[in-house]
Amino acid sequence: MKKCKIIYWISTSIIFVFDAVIPALTSHTPLAVEGIRHLAFPDYFRVQLTVFKVIGGLLLILPKVPARFKEWAYVGFGINFLSASIAHAVVDGVDFQTFFPLIIFGILIVSYLSHHKLRHQQTAEL
Repeated sequence: MKKCKIIYWISTSIIFVFDAVIPALTSHTPLAVEGIRHLAFPDYFRVQLTVFKVIGGLLLILPKVPARFKEWAYVGFGINFLSASIAHAVVDGVDFQTFFPLIIFGILIVSYLSHHKLRHQQTAEL
């Protein structure tokens, strides 16, 4: 169980940093504004996406959040990563920017699977 907890907290912390902390601190920078504009999204989408990423990150990282909310946060992040990969492939062609969201998506899957394994272990102990 200790190994599973370590895997869960490392993978979830990576998701939290990459998709909640960094966007919260950098979404207003010229590079972020241009990045959203480059993908042909309206500017309000950048703000909306940042708010939802921060909320989703908090739902994943806070331990007392009900499982149902965590599930929806995982779904939201999954859709976000897959959509980001598709958007980059369509606009820029296949390059590193296409695959980077898929790498983070893989880390999200590790977090999700370890979260469920921990939940099953905790319910088995009761």
